[in-house]
Amino acid sequence: TLTACGEKKDDTSAAPGANSPAPSVAVDTALAAKVPSAIKADGKLLVGADATYAPSEFLDTDGKTIIGFDVDLFNAVAAKLGLKVDWQISKFDDVIPGIMSGKYEVGVSSFTINADREKQVQMVSYFNAGTQWVAKPGATIDPENACGKKIAVQTGTVQDEDITAKSKKCTDAGKPAITIDHYQAQSDATTAVVSGKDEAMLADSPVSAYAVKKTAGQLALLGSIYDSAPYGYVVSNDQKALAEALRDATKALIADGSYKAILDRWGVVGGAITTESTVAFPQGRKTRNTPSAAKRSQGRRSKSA
Repeated sequence: TLTACGEKKDDTSAAPGANSPAPSVAVDTALAAKVPSAIKADGKLLVGADATYAPSEFLDTDGKTIIGFDVDLFNAVAAKLGLKVDWQISKFDDVIPGIMSGKYEVGVSSFTINADREKQVQMVSYFNAGTQWVAKPGATIDPENACGKKIAVQTGTVQDEDITAKSKKCTDAGKPAITIDHYQAQSDATTAVVSGKDEAMLADSPVSAYAVKKTAGQLALLGSIYDSAPYGYVVSNDQKALAEALRDATKALIADGSYKAILDRWGVVGGAITTESTVAFPQGRKTRNTPSAAKRSQGRRSKSA
């Protein structure tokens, strides 16, 4: 069990964390010994991430370098294991299929741990976040009764499921459906609300707070945070040893203070987990078949820098 303490690509230079160095992390040789040999051989992890989700993972002002608190934190996890990270930009809803096909070894993209995802992959918890709505300042939209409103959401997120369920509740009650505008990039959803195309959006709480800060008064938080749940690193079901190594490296970062220092750097310490990180294995079922280690190794070579 875990407990918690509580945009656009431009202007990222002023982002919390962007102008200060991440904490230095030393290799833990005992933890490094737990890394599967196929991964240890080339010393890196292929990681799929959607780089549109500031402040979690997004592109720096050069338009190429991925930054954010998720990035700093997972780089530290990998460093603790004696590994480097090869960040691969992906659409959000392509990351888990990429894990299952062997294209990526880990997915790091603010994935909320839920039952549907646990049916497909292993997830290693590392942060807590809830859902938070955002609208123009002074908007009177009720997140629990947005019937007939135009709402922006990123495709494939838990908020996508949430707003779809809310719209069905409207129609079941004989009220107008919510007009749901889907966006592949969270930054595009934010822009749609800023421009007035959509009346509000819903996203993970740190993302919503960051969007409000970076739009300089053009947006405001709407309502309260709800449905808090842990984020998890995504690993295929045939990589139990890797999942456990990531779990233990996360525990080590919590213990030595690096974890909190990274979250402090990005202003998101409110989502810190205060108990040890755990692996959420698929529940009530046997491990499903996934690509072989040989296929995974071929994918790694084709993606090497």
